Amino acid sequence: MSKAIIIKRESMVDEKKWGILYCPKGGLLSNPHKRWEHVEQCLKANNIDFDMIQSESSAGVDRLIRMMIGNGYRTIIIFGGDSALNDTINVLMHEDKEVRERTCIGVIPNGVMNDFAHFWGFEDDDIETTIESLKAHRVRKIDLGCIRYTNRKGEKCHRYFLNCINVGLIATIMNLRRRTRNLFGSRSLSFIFSFILLAFQRLDFHMHIKINTDVIKRKVMTVCVGNAKGYGQTPNAVPYNGQLDVSVVYHPEVTQLFEGIYLFLRGKFLNHRSVHPYRAQELEMQVEPRTLIGIDGRLMSKTPVGPFKIMVEKEVINFLIPV
Repeated sequence: MSKAIIIKRESMVDEKKWGILYCPKGGLLSNPHKRWEHVEQCLKANNIDFDMIQSESSAGVDRLIRMMIGNGYRTIIIFGGDSALNDTINVLMHEDKEVRERTCIGVIPNGVMNDFAHFWGFEDDDIETTIESLKAHRVRKIDLGCIRYTNRKGEKCHRYFLNCINVGLIATIMNLRRRTRNLFGSRSLSFIFSFILLAFQRLDFHMHIKINTDVIKRKVMTVCVGNAKGYGQTPNAVPYNGQLDVSVVYHPEVTQLFEGIYLFLRGKFLNHRSVHPYRAQELEMQVEPRTLIGIDGRLMSKTPVGPFKIMVEKEVINFLIPV
């Protein structure tokens, strides 16, 4: 059940007023109230007029973002992580083009995972600089990735993403990382426990992939389709060149697997011999049943059945970037 705290609400708001959606971070060591107080002080110090709403569930994010858009907020700031951003852009992409054109999205990183915020240089512990940058209102039109698929009910579905889609082992890792980060509240501890739990996970999956003129039909450990850094798997991807970066990883030997983990943690993932990089505007995939698929760090609730496509949609969201 979503909990919403509305500090101030009007039927239609001043166009310059920010609408801030606060998604408190879980974890044993987190202090949501103290963190919000810090942000509130910074906002007031910068003379920013704002309304804040708090949500504690994905369903709550969808509903509250629709409410903000309906109430006329032109600047919507997500005080949360990758998942909340993903929910936000998916709500916005269901609006008319006219609404999207007048709405700007910004982020103050506060999630379990904040990879898209980090891509732009927004840091978790430097709230003052982040708010000063957002106040400058520097807008850039950015690309989104989109997965189009058929679900188990035979319905045609699609979902947008800012950062990446993971298929296979890394989707499992990201899911484990999210669960352990929620428990421990520590990025380092979550990585350590996630990789320990990998000992009990399946390491390869049958996949059929078509990228440009290349066709891959074999066992694959993981695939990352990145519109941005992809948690280090597509480090050269940027959300403004009209392209998606793709990393396909074949199943390495055990020693190579540990080497791959080391390079992944060092940010040199593409240097591993089992990683095959591509760049494309669109690709087609088909994977065996029960293969996990993650989108912006969270498992898809409705998994594709049969072939699916992943493509880029160019310059469709207004995003606030650093000065």
